[in-house]
Amino acid sequence: MIAFAVALGVAIVAFLYYRHIRKPLTLTGAVVMQDSDPRKQLPIAGVEVSLASGLAHGPVKSDNSGYFSMRLFKKVRTGEKITLRFRHPNYRPLDLEETARNELYIAHMTPITRTMPAAAKPAIVVSNVRARYTTKTLNSMNVGSEAKTFEVKNVGNVPCDHRSPCSPDGKWKAAIGSVTLDAGTGNAFQNARISCIAGPCPFTQIDSEDFSSGNEKATATVRDWSDTTTFLVEAEVSRNMVGQIDYHSFPVIFGTALSFTLPPQSEGVSLEADISGQTIIFPLGPDLLLSWANCTVTTLKDQTRVYRCELKPGYRFQHER
Repeated sequence: MIAFAVALGVAIVAFLYYRHIRKPLTLTGAVVMQDSDPRKQLPIAGVEVSLASGLAHGPVKSDNSGYFSMRLFKKVRTGEKITLRFRHPNYRPLDLEETARNELYIAHMTPITRTMPAAAKPAIVVSNVRARYTTKTLNSMNVGSEAKTFEVKNVGNVPCDHRSPCSPDGKWKAAIGSVTLDAGTGNAFQNARISCIAGPCPFTQIDSEDFSSGNEKATATVRDWSDTTTFLVEAEVSRNMVGQIDYHSFPVIFGTALSFTLPPQSEGVSLEADISGQTIIFPLGPDLLLSWANCTVTTLKDQTRVYRCELKPGYRFQHER
């Protein structure tokens, strides 16, 4: 009887182990631009991600935050060698030799440099860019805006081993970063918001925030359990004066791309910029059409919208040479 019970227990363990090793793996990761400056590692949307030898249900494409998720076929075992392929018309093809595991895969793609013919005209200068929008919820006078970027430095795929801080599931070593904005005496923040703008953003979370409208200070704490990421905090500075509902926000520019965020209730979004010294207003509209840049927008869980615009060939920001 005891021998039968032992044999049954061994059989159950073997069955459960067999089911576990046969469970399909899902690869998750993010695609960002290759750059030594973490602030310029902008997410890349629309990257086709596939697995060599047809070992996955795919291909799949990265979303506006650079995130991708791809389920492998059941025959692929943990520890098996795989080749991840990343393809985008504006970036050099990238093949990563990896091992199939339950970890985060970060791909850094290099933009294709398109040289202009010698006889081509000099690049058109874009400068003094401002985001404009209106809101129906505020009744205070806008007297300025505040923006700050900060990095959360970390190295991905390092086991946590129960040494805080860790990823939410306790698997990976994490880093904590915090930021504080001060509106100044007599002023208050409105529409404060925080977002990840560079690096493997899908593997971050906001641990805490105090962005209550009307406060003189705004604070936030974030957690990063992959490679180094860059966060952007923005808010409008206002005084208690009725009647002003027009707002300007100054985007943050890194390399050939700009980023800015808008609160959920923003309307009539447009970009105002000096093009070759002439000030022009460009309504974005639902299709985000600009003559000088390609733009995308991502809506976060709290309905904050994250805009990213990258210059088209033939244009440059004023600070570039």
